Amino acid sequence: MDKNKALIEIKNLKKYFPIKKGLLKKTVANVKAVDDVSFTINKGETLGLVGESGCGKTTTGRTIIKLYQPTSGQIIYGGKDIAKLSEKEMAPYRRKMQMIFQDPYASLDARMTVGDIIGEAIDIHKLMTGKERTERIQYLLDRVGLNSEHANRYPHEFSGGQRQRIGIARALAVQPEFIVCDEPISALDVSIQAQVINMLEDLQNDMGLTYLFVAHDLSMVKHISNRIGVMYLGKMVELCESNELYKKPLHPYTQALLSAIPVPDPEQAAARQRIVLEGEIPSPIDPPPGCRFKGRCRYAKPICSQQEPVFKDLGGGHFVACHLY
Repeated sequence: MDKNKALIEIKNLKKYFPIKKGLLKKTVANVKAVDDVSFTINKGETLGLVGESGCGKTTTGRTIIKLYQPTSGQIIYGGKDIAKLSEKEMAPYRRKMQMIFQDPYASLDARMTVGDIIGEAIDIHKLMTGKERTERIQYLLDRVGLNSEHANRYPHEFSGGQRQRIGIARALAVQPEFIVCDEPISALDVSIQAQVINMLEDLQNDMGLTYLFVAHDLSMVKHISNRIGVMYLGKMVELCESNELYKKPLHPYTQALLSAIPVPDPEQAAARQRIVLEGEIPSPIDPPPGCRFKGRCRYAKPICSQQEPVFKDLGGGHFVACHLY
């Protein structure tokens, strides 16, 4: 699979959530969850998306697969802009784009058996019936490390790690090309996290899948991602290859995030300088003019308050939005 060929191109994507008040429910303001974000995801690669809680990374993933309708911008999938397609026109793309949700407890219907949960999408898209459908469900359960007799059980009979495996099997049921992994390991025990990550990598290699991997655990993101994007308050502030980001972080926010990763070597940990961010995160309802990070940045200059930095390529596919460069 050609990893240099873009499967998805995101251009100037915005997702605003209106705040309504009064009897007439008039919109008085907007929460700018995703505000003018652009990037590409190549076929067969994993793009990691990181940042603090509330930075807009999950909303970005959900908007790309149109669980949320974008406010504006383009979502070009396989050469076609799907941003403004109706629900009926989106049907073929629903099969190609799937999602693994963060919470394996809330994302599975407690009243359905595992077999019905996995088979639901197969039924909706009318892919197969009868024996063929049953064999497909058994194959998927085996593929994620469960066995065929689990198909007749209910979600409450499984552990958190097993439930997430069921969620992964459900996402794979319709043979998708692209999967949004929305913090798929954050609710799991540390011992289970590595197993799930390794399984996702194996599935990607075997099935030619493309991932958008949303997470806040930077060490885990480095392990699974080809490239990593860093978001802050609805904006993409840095994007490059994962090794490059860890060796040479350019944006002050990225530098602060990386300095917080625990190091197992006590001597290295003692020698390393932790960058502590001070100040409050601005409101996404009324973000400040200029750079949104300036109130917490130790390098802030007058231009940072006056002009928003451009997200630009400094060479070798290393994008950054900062007036320092």
